[in-house]
Amino acid sequence: MKMKILCVPFDPVHDVGIKIIKSELDSRGHETRLLSPDLPPEVIIKEAALVRYDFIMVSRTLGYGVAELLARFIDMLDSAGVRDYAKIIIGGKPITPELAAELGFDKGFGEHSTIDEVIAYIEGREYISGGGGLNRSKKDITTEYDYTFYHEEVNRLLESIAEKSIRFTQNKTTPGIKRARLRKQIGSTKNKNLLHEYHSLCDTEIRESNSGRYIKGVRPVSDAEVRELERFSNERVPVYPAKIQHSGKHPLFFKFLGSGCPVMDIAHAKVCERYGINGFLVINPSWEARYEGLISGCLTHENDGTITSLENIRLLRNSLDKGTLLSVRAHRGLNTAETVELAGQAKADLVKINLVYGSLGAGTDPERLLVDGIEALKIAAEYSLPFDIPGNDELSGVPAWKTLAGLLINVMIGKKLGAKGILKPLFCYGPHIVINGLMKNNFIDYNAAKIYTLRSLVSAPIWPGEPVAFMTQSEERVQSATATGTHAALAAGLGADAVTIASTDEAYSRGPICITSRIDSIRAAAESLRFMGDASYQPTKQAEIYTEMMTEKIVETLRLVESADQLADAISKGYLGSQEDGAYPGTFGRGTVSSED
Repeated sequence: MKMKILCVPFDPVHDVGIKIIKSELDSRGHETRLLSPDLPPEVIIKEAALVRYDFIMVSRTLGYGVAELLARFIDMLDSAGVRDYAKIIIGGKPITPELAAELGFDKGFGEHSTIDEVIAYIEGREYISGGGGLNRSKKDITTEYDYTFYHEEVNRLLESIAEKSIRFTQNKTTPGIKRARLRKQIGSTKNKNLLHEYHSLCDTEIRESNSGRYIKGVRPVSDAEVRELERFSNERVPVYPAKIQHSGKHPLFFKFLGSGCPVMDIAHAKVCERYGINGFLVINPSWEARYEGLISGCLTHENDGTITSLENIRLLRNSLDKGTLLSVRAHRGLNTAETVELAGQAKADLVKINLVYGSLGAGTDPERLLVDGIEALKIAAEYSLPFDIPGNDELSGVPAWKTLAGLLINVMIGKKLGAKGILKPLFCYGPHIVINGLMKNNFIDYNAAKIYTLRSLVSAPIWPGEPVAFMTQSEERVQSATATGTHAALAAGLGADAVTIASTDEAYSRGPICITSRIDSIRAAAESLRFMGDASYQPTKQAEIYTEMMTEKIVETLRLVESADQLADAISKGYLGSQEDGAYPGTFGRGTVSSED
C-alpha cells in the first residue's frame, strides 16, 4: 500500500540520513515530500496539516533544550489534529525507543537502526532484526590453497629436509608422545590403570596437582562459577554486532586469550565477538612448557597464560559462538603432542605448532620437539586441525629470511603428514630490522616483501601475527591503536587471509589486559579497513628489492639446513637462528627421546 510521508529534517544541517531514507521510500513507490532543514515548527505544522500524511518522519540530533523543543512540537501536532491520522516517528544517532516514547513519538530509530527497519515499520511489516546474535558461519582459510611449491629448488630442498626429519623420528618416542596416546585411550573415562600409567610419565608437580595439591596460584573453577558463566553466555546475546571487515576480501581477525582464568577469558571473548573478532588464540602459562604432563580439570591460574586442560579448552569452545574460531598453542614445551590431542578432543579449530621457533629462544630441546612435533602434526591431521606457524623468532633478532625458511619447512613437513599449515610472518620492528635500518624509510616495504616472498614460493594461507605492529606500538593508547590499525590495513591490502591484533595495553604489559584496550585495537582495525576499502598501501620499488633478497637468502638457508642430518641438527648448528642472532636452542626435555619398545 502506497503511503504519504512528510520528511522533516528538524535540524540546521543534519539531513543526510533522512534524504537516504526518502530515496529508498521513493524507489518503493511511496509518496514523499522533503522539507528544508531547520524550518520553524509553525511552518512544519502548517505543511503537515495541509495534506493527510500517513507518517511525519522527523530527524534530529540532540543538544541543550532540544528535548523540550521536540515535546512542544508533538503538542503542536496534537493541537492541529495531525495526530488523528498520522504516526509521528523520529530518528537520529542519540535516539532510543525509550526516549522517543517519553517525548511523545509513536516510534524512534537510533544509531543501530537500519533503513530496512524504518521501511518495514512504515509498510506495516514485521522486521526480523539481525541485531541479536552474531549470525555468522565458521570459515576455514586453508580450503582455497593446494600447498603447491612454485620454486623448483625450494621445493626440492624442503622435500629433502622433510623426508630426513620424518625418517629420523621413526621408531622414536618420548614421555610426551606416550602421554598423548594415553590421553586418546583415556578419553572421558576414568580408567585407573591408564591414569596411573599417565601419572608415571609426569613430573612430581603435575602428579601432585592432579591429586589436588596444586601448583602455587592454581585452583579449580567452582561449579557455581561455571553455572554463572553459562548463564552469562546464554543470556548476553550480542546486540547489533559489528564487523571489522568492510569487504569480502578482507581477512579474519584474531585476538589472544590467556588471562589465566577461563572465566575471564570468556567474558573478554564475548565482548570481542560483539565487536567483530573472528577467532581467538589460547596462550598457556610459561611454566607449563617446562613440566612433563598437564593438569586436568577446569582451572584458573593467577598469572598469565590459561592452563591447557581438556576441560578448559572445552569450556572455551562451548562458550564461544559457533562461528568463532579457536586455536590452542602447542608449539613449544614438553606437551606438544598431548596438547594437540586435547585440542582435537575438545573440538578446537586450529593448533599452533612451529618445530623451529619452539626450539629457539631457550625453548624445547630441538630433538625432543622434532619427535614430539611430528607426532603432533599426525594428530592434527587425524582431527583435521590446520596448524598455524608463528614466526616470533624474529623478536630475538633472527633475520626474516631464516624465520620464513622455518615457516616453509613446517608447511612441507605438515604437507607430508597430511596437516595443513598456515604461514604466520611477523609484522614487527625487530632487532635485526632496527640494526640494519630495514624500516628506516617506512614500515610498508619490508613487511610487504615478506608476503610477496611467501606468495611467490607456495600456495598456502598467510596470517600475519603475533601480533601485527609488534614493537611499533608504544604505551600511549591512541598511538598503539593507530599502529595496530595501519598494520592491519597493510595486511588486508596485501591479501592476508587472517590477522592477529593485540590490545593497546599488550604493547607494554604492565598489568592485566583491559577490555577497553581490546576494543581500542579492534575499532582501530575496523576503521582502518573501512578507510582503505578495496584500496591498499603502495609499496615502493624497495619492496621488490627486499623480496628478491629474501628469496635468495631463503634458498641459502635451506641449503644449509638440508646439509644437516635432520632438522634438529640444523637448529642446533644455528642455521635457522644463531647465538649471534640472539637465538638459543632450548634444553627442556634434552635426553628424553628413546626408541619405541
